[in-house]
Amino acid sequence: MKTKKRPVPPAVPAFWDTSAIVPLCCFQSQTSDARKAARIYARQITWWATSVEATSAFNRLFRERILSQAGKQQALARLDYLRHRWNEIQPANEVRENAERLLGVHRLRAADALQLAAALMWCNYHPSERPFIAGDEDLAAAAEAERFTVIRV
Repeated sequence: MKTKKRPVPPAVPAFWDTSAIVPLCCFQSQTSDARKAARIYARQITWWATSVEATSAFNRLFRERILSQAGKQQALARLDYLRHRWNEIQPANEVRENAERLLGVHRLRAADALQLAAALMWCNYHPSERPFIAGDEDLAAAAEAERFTVIRV
């Protein structure tokens, strides 16, 4: 008797900040939580500059001798794998203008304001119950204030 395969549920889309992508690419204290989130929220939506921010993080970790050369290369390869599967929010005047607004409302750095503005654009400014995955506490707090469902890694 053959067993029936259960249908695979559709991947849940979520906006992923760079602070949640980096632990998927190289081992950090948040890696286990990031991997759990990736199993649930497999459809990754990111900001256009996420790969640049992640590459910056890997190079900083290498300079600080937290990552070896081989570890950095593996992280970059994982990033490339993810990047070819995620959906990116492209730069637009709307993102920039909203990021400028967010900087006046929340305690954010410029790059984080752009991330949050991109996430708002992704959900057409209806963030209620939309997942936002982040490891940065200031960004997570701002995303919650904007009414996203925040998953902290």
